[in-house]
Amino acid sequence: MFKKIILILLLAFPLLVDAQEDIYNPSKEYEYPSDPLVRDKLEQWQDLKFGVILHWGIYTVPGIQESWLICGESWPKRDTTMTYEAYKKWYWGLADQFNPTKFNPEKWAEISKNTGMKYLVFTTKHHDGFNMFDTKQSDYKITNGPFKNNPKADVTKYIFEAYRKQGMMIGAYFSKPDWHSQDFWWDRFPTPSRNINYDMAKYPQKWQKFKDFTYNQIGEVLGNYGKVDILWLDGGWVRPALKTELAREEWGMNKRGRANYPNFNQEVDMPRIAKMAREKQPGILVVDRTVHGPYENYRTPEQSIPKEQIKTPWETNITITSSWSYRQKEKVKSSYWVIHIMAEIVAKGGNLLLGWGPTPEGEFPKEIEQPLKEVGAWMKENGEAIYGTRILDFYNDGTTWFTRSKDGKKKYAIACITEGESIPATLKWKGNLPAKGGKIRLISTGKNVDWKQEGDEVVVSLPKDLIGKKSQALAFSFN
Repeated sequence: MFKKIILILLLAFPLLVDAQEDIYNPSKEYEYPSDPLVRDKLEQWQDLKFGVILHWGIYTVPGIQESWLICGESWPKRDTTMTYEAYKKWYWGLADQFNPTKFNPEKWAEISKNTGMKYLVFTTKHHDGFNMFDTKQSDYKITNGPFKNNPKADVTKYIFEAYRKQGMMIGAYFSKPDWHSQDFWWDRFPTPSRNINYDMAKYPQKWQKFKDFTYNQIGEVLGNYGKVDILWLDGGWVRPALKTELAREEWGMNKRGRANYPNFNQEVDMPRIAKMAREKQPGILVVDRTVHGPYENYRTPEQSIPKEQIKTPWETNITITSSWSYRQKEKVKSSYWVIHIMAEIVAKGGNLLLGWGPTPEGEFPKEIEQPLKEVGAWMKENGEAIYGTRILDFYNDGTTWFTRSKDGKKKYAIACITEGESIPATLKWKGNLPAKGGKIRLISTGKNVDWKQEGDEVVVSLPKDLIGKKSQALAFSFN
């Protein structure tokens, strides 16, 4: 029997990203999975805390936004020197140029592991319908273009293998909408929005073909590529109809001006898909993003962090660059930013899924190398306060965030240092006081530090050899 928990997700301001209108509000309800294998996997996933999401596809070739520029809605900023139909033709044709000859998934996985990441989510297919795996359901795929004769042309296979060898959980991103499919966007009609562009009531067999196509493709991803732990489904508008005005309001339709969402059922038969998924991959987490119910095993606020702690499973997916997919001369956020939001997210009960896009040649952008290296160094020394932890009721005081060990025997304080400032002589926090006569250990050194209590505040004296140096944060353990 599902345990149903209802709560309001109050999101903080969106973090720095490209201006876009494709972000939907997370679900406001959560249902724990009933399958004990899924519950066990969910518990394991919650221990990991830190993952990577990689957007890679034909949009990488010119360095433009992934998929959305071919959507007929008014907000994507496409090249207006071309007609809309000519633009779509140009975009589809990028498949003939995508030739990532420097593709080295082993290096990708090594960099991710050294950053401290514990799981991967890779885009097997985005909304544009270009397949990054060797599907038999479509000819529009990386194994059909200029990269087809490369020994690693089936890139999903080799990415999954490389990350699996590094001991990581494997997540398959899959877009439910497919704008290249004639059973979703039919060339007989215009494509004014992200939705299917024909009357489903008049052409029910066509929609059934699309549901079968989706089912078969997901079956390929989960049946042909080894162990997969997460099926991460994007495209939340492909879902059952929003039948009430309240539902539309809660999902952010009216607030975001999404009156173009039709009140018809775009359901792709999730019960059938989930049943097949768990036959092929017992215990797999199914994440039907923004669609409340038994097939959203954890929630996924995008490019934002909830204002308050949430006691059910969730994951924030955020980019370290200014966009999900590759751009030239990327604006990259610092290691301070990554570690500070990680401390906040974990203290609030979530996981951090950090994203960027590989280059057209198949490499990680040079710009992210240094911040990732710095994050990895910090995580290597201080990961005890992050990995495998759980929440405390009192989880924050200013820029200090608190977690605890799963057995409850230890508490952790992660004191964030403002970027540009040096480590001070003392640090203070309120709440979560150590036991009387207890010890506070600086995790990075393994040594105890002096401390005292002043009223309801802990005052920690830092070692002299640290004072004046730089660090993104200092982590402490205590009983």
